[in-house]
Amino acid sequence: MGVFRVSEEVRFCYGHRLMEYQGKCARIHGHNARVEIVLAGSGLNRLGFVADFADIEAAAHEWIEQFDHKLVLRQDDPVIPYLEQAGEAYVTLPVNPSAENFARLIYEHLRGKGHPVAAVRFWETETANATYEGEG
Repeated sequence: MGVFRVSEEVRFCYGHRLMEYQGKCARIHGHNARVEIVLAGSGLNRLGFVADFADIEAAAHEWIEQFDHKLVLRQDDPVIPYLEQAGEAYVTLPVNPSAENFARLIYEHLRGKGHPVAAVRFWETETANATYEGEG
């Protein structure tokens, strides 16, 4: 039996830096992210869909919105008290906000909501991306 694959794209802007990294990405900088969400199924629903694109886009935006135009940092980043003192918006993660971790977190969120996600590709720049496919 064949498999249907469909994808939806979501875009957002964010800033970040990578802790314990030796290189330019150790400094605070920004990206225009493009997230490709790939869904798969061996069958279609009664409407002929693997999933409704609008539902996937809404579910992705619901979660990704917290990062849009925010600085995303690892929760132990020493710059956080200074951001709080300045009243700046930021979001923390328990892991480095790398493309790989963003792809995995988005995948896990959407799978947790019951969507048939097969993979999430997170484009940090026009030429660099990371893909998370999960297990099975």
